[in-house]
Amino acid sequence: MNLTSLNAISPIDGRYRNKVVALASFFSEEALIKYRVKVEIEYFIALCEIPLPQLKIFDTSLFDELRKIYITFSSDDAQKIKDIESITNHDVKAVEYFIKEKFDILNLETFKEFIHFGLTSQDINNTAVPLSINDAFDSVYYPEIAKILVALRTRADEWTDISMLARTHGQPASPTRLGKEILVFVERIEQQIHQLQNIPYAAKFGGATGNFNAHKVAYPNIDWKKFGKNFVEKILGLHHSFPTTQIEHYDHLAGIFDALKRINTIIIDLDRDIWQYISMNYFKQKIKKGEVGSSAMPHKVNPIDFENSEGNLGIANAIFEHLSSKLPISRLQRDLTDSTVLRNVGVPIGHTIIGFTSTIKGLNKLLLNEEAIANDLENNWAVVAEAIQTILRREAYPNPYETLKGLTRTNEKINQKSIANFIETLDVSNLIKEELKAINPSNYTGI
Repeated sequence: MNLTSLNAISPIDGRYRNKVVALASFFSEEALIKYRVKVEIEYFIALCEIPLPQLKIFDTSLFDELRKIYITFSSDDAQKIKDIESITNHDVKAVEYFIKEKFDILNLETFKEFIHFGLTSQDINNTAVPLSINDAFDSVYYPEIAKILVALRTRADEWTDISMLARTHGQPASPTRLGKEILVFVERIEQQIHQLQNIPYAAKFGGATGNFNAHKVAYPNIDWKKFGKNFVEKILGLHHSFPTTQIEHYDHLAGIFDALKRINTIIIDLDRDIWQYISMNYFKQKIKKGEVGSSAMPHKVNPIDFENSEGNLGIANAIFEHLSSKLPISRLQRDLTDSTVLRNVGVPIGHTIIGFTSTIKGLNKLLLNEEAIANDLENNWAVVAEAIQTILRREAYPNPYETLKGLTRTNEKINQKSIANFIETLDVSNLIKEELKAINPSNYTGI
């Protein structure tokens, strides 16, 4: 059976495939194989550049030909490696044999045994995976989160002067401005992106138990630690973790997943707030011809984009949580649990991108209902009590809080007239009374 959007088990490769197709270049099986080939090729070239005695005669003009092996890597090449793996039952060994076949084609048989020289499979995997994550972030993740920030800033600017009733504990509270409330999310997201961008993409590179045992026994006079650091940091552009066991300790990678989870949590918070504003009629939504909001109730336009985002980001966070708590734990010098878990890195990132896409779609459908917002303010004059009692405190008026509490905690309707009548009963100057009467729910919005 050929895989299609209809028979795929995961919605990432089914229903939502068009939203995450760009991630296939970084997290598919073919992509992982390609990154492994890249590391192996660059490692061989780095050995030539030491140079090891047996590689001094290698023609450096062939480096470009070697790099073409991964630059022009194709689906057919990936399938060839999978065919080899079906015999070896080892994915990285299959990559080594594939490259050796390429060396035969290039008449480089003499140098074949320096492919994967002294390495363990984890030297390849622990560099290939962070390389793929780094590239995916630059190509997909950061551009998508930037779209959310642009959408939020645009609306914050549009709504900067829109006074709005705030709600704390679900109850009417001191008024705010809609634009400012949107900027809160911009600031929170930007702070977390800054933290995310300062977490290293770390990789281990040191042989079977991290000590360069095989390298040192073969060439004891070479500074292999310096070589490993230079290879990982200068050539691959990653951070070299040393000392390690057979595998990267994944502490930095766990930090990345935790940072991604925090960003998703902030956007879930945004999704829920916008959902609530829609339910309060502060926003209406643009209607697209032909779309159906409910199978039973024709009038409904549901906030499905924000709900979809919340759901997908929730799934992403559950997996990020497992990744960040599991990966830093490995029995003694290593067990295999990290390998199977790392194959799923693309899954939470995929759900994250789907969530981002839905949030952006939802934001673009919002229509401000200024009338509903204004009516809510007008119906809640009690919120100016804080302003009145604060000015009375300034004027050393006796028991101002208790005085206002008595006014606002009655069952009578509090409106502009009742507030004005109350102000007239106060034993303050006419100038202060005029100052108090000038306050209303729309202009009591602070900085």
